[in-house]
Amino acid sequence: MSASSLLRRVSLVCGLALAAVAAPASAAETPAPPHQKWSFDGAFGQFDQASLQRGFVVYDHVCSTCHGMRSLTYNDLSGIGMSQKAITDLAHSKQFPGPADEDGQPTTRPGTPDDHFKSPFASDAAAAAMMGGVAPPDQSRLALIKPHGADWLYAFLTGYRMPPPPGAPMVPGKFYNEWADGHLIGMPPPLVDGGVTFPDGTKATVEQQARDVSTFLVWASDPHRNARHHIGKGVVLYLIVLLLLAFAWKKKIWKRLDGN
Repeated sequence: MSASSLLRRVSLVCGLALAAVAAPASAAETPAPPHQKWSFDGAFGQFDQASLQRGFVVYDHVCSTCHGMRSLTYNDLSGIGMSQKAITDLAHSKQFPGPADEDGQPTTRPGTPDDHFKSPFASDAAAAAMMGGVAPPDQSRLALIKPHGADWLYAFLTGYRMPPPPGAPMVPGKFYNEWADGHLIGMPPPLVDGGVTFPDGTKATVEQQARDVSTFLVWASDPHRNARHHIGKGVVLYLIVLLLLAFAWKKKIWKRLDGN
């Protein structure tokens, strides 16, 4: 082997070794957000419907002014315990593009329960033009896209610091958030104490709103989790009964054999 070939191999091995060492170090620079206790955690966790309904209030009154939720229809809100009348009234309060009139002019129509959630902008391009060049992300699958899901959402929504910590880099038009990339983000703090009124009388602190809307966003990304976990419980119970029957049958058979 020539000296040059040997040198190239040594360089390659060293480069791979350095990459292997650097990877954990860079991963360690982005710590996981503090874990919160969620009702839907675990294999048999269930969504808290009261929290889901409060979370929808936060989404509808705060988040929906900038963020869409294309994957949900108004009928899907039956999954958080909303009545059909409330769903219909909510859908009818939204105006959607209708068919052109006899003069070819655009019209609008009231929404129906089968309509997908109304987006705040006509298109992503329109959203980007209105929001400084970046379209706000759709929130239908936000809890699945972000690592640590609900924990990250809660940490981010409660992570604004105003004023920012001493020595923190600041840019005009940006806000300091402990969980934003680079700690700077163009979105101002969306939640304030008392910013919404919860129908059940729960005090609408920033932390409570963040917890409830995080729960709602996790549900939106996986609306059938309760039903799936309910089926899972039934399957596990069924398997336990089968196991007990099999054990009893085994004992009965071996008892007969021992008797012979």
